[in-house]
Parts: sequence; C-alpha cells; structure tokens
Amino acid sequence: MELRFVGMDPNTGGEGSPTVWVEEESADLVLQGEAADELLTALVGSTEWVAGHKTGIPPHERVIRIPARMVPILREACDAAERASAARRDVR
Repeated sequence: MELRFVGMDPNTGGEGSPTVWVEEESADLVLQGEAADELLTALVGSTEWVAGHKTGIPPHERVIRIPARMVPILREACDAAERASAARRDVR
C-alpha cells in the first residue's frame, strides 16, 4: 500500500493532526481526524439520513471531524483521487 500525502491541518501544533492522503492503488481518500464526541456520534448513529437505510454506525466504521479550514486540502485530495481513478480505468 502506498499513500500520497496531500496535506494536514495548517493550524496543527505538532501533535495529532487531521491529515489527508490518497491511497495510490485504490484512489481512496484516507483521513485522519479528531474522533467525534459522544453527542455527534449519537446524532450520526441515530438519524435516518437516507429513507430506508439502516441507522447506526457499523463496528468497522468511525465518525471523525475534519476542520473546515481543511476544505481546500480535501478538494485537492478529491482531484488527485479522481485523476488516479481515471488513470486506473484507462490502463484496464
């Protein structure tokens, strides 16, 4: 597995920083962020966001919070993932 670093929270203090990567082979976004607090996790887990879709957070998933100031970094990561995904389709 190879990760392409895209960026980290510009306001980081040098410890535990929200960070964004693109996984090269799958073109998936990989995010590190602050774990959601209990209130946010409960809200996400108990709300039916899409009609008919089961509520709850599966054991293998987590809710994380990414600061709004990282939106440009996420856009850059989305663009990189989209390019990588298109390149993979062109090779097949």
